[in-house]
Amino acid sequence: MDHFLPGLGVGILGTLLVSAGIAAVILTRVRSHRARVRRTLSRIRSSIRRRNARLQSVQRLAELGTLTGGLAHEIKNPLSTVLLNLQLLQEDLDSNDPAYSRLMARLSTVNREASRLRDILDDFLRFAGKIELRREKVDLNILLEELVDFFAPQAQLNRVQVRVKAYPSPVIASIDSRLIKQMVLNLMINALQAMPNGGELILSTGIEGNDTRMDVIDTGTGIPAESIDKIFHAYYSTKRGGTGLGLAMAQRIVQEHGGRLTVNSEAGKGSDFTIRLPRES
Repeated sequence: MDHFLPGLGVGILGTLLVSAGIAAVILTRVRSHRARVRRTLSRIRSSIRRRNARLQSVQRLAELGTLTGGLAHEIKNPLSTVLLNLQLLQEDLDSNDPAYSRLMARLSTVNREASRLRDILDDFLRFAGKIELRREKVDLNILLEELVDFFAPQAQLNRVQVRVKAYPSPVIASIDSRLIKQMVLNLMINALQAMPNGGELILSTGIEGNDTRMDVIDTGTGIPAESIDKIFHAYYSTKRGGTGLGLAMAQRIVQEHGGRLTVNSEAGKGSDFTIRLPRES
């Protein structure tokens, strides 16, 4: 009995120590779990705050878009009246008046700038407005041939030779041919302006996997490296008098079709604008 009690005490003490150790481990794990839960909740709250901030930003941008679109319409209406009255004033001037030439020059300047403002508003309204596609299956080889027939006289006047490299079989895409023609024509006009001393404009079609491909290639002045990443931004333009919406609108039209518009250019050697659109069988 004398030996039993000390042994019992040691056993109880050992059990208590083991229990305390287990309790300590459990407590540490509980605290660690609580810390992980707090961090997770913190991340969730931060994510919710960021999402709410983005939603508010999107809502503000949508409201701003509606506001600016309405403002553009409101400006355009009185601007049309201004242009009409400028024309009437020019017609009413007496050519025998000693000040006739001076007045006509001033009115012509005002008319030119008002017309430019109208064009800027028209471009903005087209860019900001909703694009509704009227899709149909189109052979892009035929589409380019039609554009070249239309564009050839203008190219010849500017000493630019136009060549077409058509894919040997039909290149079919489901597109709004009116919008795609408008977009490609704008790229062709840009190419012409990049070749003031003449050059070569090459249009080609092709197939890449599930995509169709069209290229508008010129041998013009090219695009500076520092501008490549900016040319598709709205209101960025390197051309004097340009609105900066042409390429932004072209990219939007391609994206609305589920495609991509990219450019490869080198200053002094020309540019290659590539349009990829989903292929139809």
